Amino acid sequence: MTNRSTDVLALTVGIDLGDKRSHYCFVDAQGEIVDEGAVPSTEAGFSRRFQSLEPCRMALEVGTRSAWLCELLQGFGHEVYVANPRQLKLISQSDRKDDRTDAETLARVARMDPKLLRPIQHRGVEARRHLAVVRSRDALVRTRTLLINHVRGIVKTFGGRLPGCSTPSFSDKVREHIPAELKKQLAPVLKVIDGLGVKIRFYDRNIQHLAKKKHPEALHLAEVPGVGVLTALAFVLTIEDPGRFPRSREVGVYLGLWRRRVDSGKTTSQLGITKAGDSHVRRLLVGASQYILGPFGPDTDLRRWGLALSKRGGKNAKKRAVVAVARKLAVLLHRMWVTGEVYEPLRNTAPIVSLSGVQG
Repeated sequence: MTNRSTDVLALTVGIDLGDKRSHYCFVDAQGEIVDEGAVPSTEAGFSRRFQSLEPCRMALEVGTRSAWLCELLQGFGHEVYVANPRQLKLISQSDRKDDRTDAETLARVARMDPKLLRPIQHRGVEARRHLAVVRSRDALVRTRTLLINHVRGIVKTFGGRLPGCSTPSFSDKVREHIPAELKKQLAPVLKVIDGLGVKIRFYDRNIQHLAKKKHPEALHLAEVPGVGVLTALAFVLTIEDPGRFPRSREVGVYLGLWRRRVDSGKTTSQLGITKAGDSHVRRLLVGASQYILGPFGPDTDLRRWGLALSKRGGKNAKKRAVVAVARKLAVLLHRMWVTGEVYEPLRNTAPIVSLSGVQG
């Protein structure tokens, strides 16, 4: 965001972003509304209304359009804050929720203290462009999974059952097991599944190229067992600047892997994780955690710690251990990124040695 002295900002503007039109509200230094209206949610529409203004403080909610709009308004010299909707309950839980009222609320809160907005920091253009590759692959993978489950479900309704197999070989392995009366109906779906596999492999090659040529730090982070280039690159692009976090443990909070807590009076309750932040990276880290704790996970400090945690705490201990390992993994990756240290699987503990002298 652009930093300016607050005494030169005579106006504060709240902008409620809409798909086609966005509403705005101007309040002056005394909190009086001096102007309000709506503009087309396009670069031309915002430029016509806000480019010629004297520097203002502006507040808008985060959304699909907020990244480019923030850059546009900052380019006009304005001080722009992108509000975190999870923190601004005045809007999300308002009994009088409409675009005009939301714009006014944003303006009034930003006028009092922009820190109340818990402003977020958007990624740069290049990071967003590269992240589009990772997220496009994820969308195709989830679509392929949905279609595979669809085929299996339809076959079951006709009394059949398809054999288990790997996802890439699904179409070839199950085609002969599909009931005759369904072959014609499901053939187009199998063709789409095959096509998605081709596109996913295309994105896999792009991801390897981006990690090698543009983000070599991702290759360094991928040395951790269970992480891989995909997870490492998604982590790097989502965080973008590791210096944003003075302490590595704050990354777990940022990614929503920190437990919510209610501390009121004499009662302190530990709740589930916040699930704030980027859900895609959080899902990838949880997947890596499941591998680390699974039967094929190599012996590491992180695995030993997670397995010990999973043995206590009742029936949900395993689930909590998976999330806890994912949180520690996020902290570890950030620390490796900042320091450049080489990953040591058993840095804090000695390896288990069998009677034959071979590491177990």
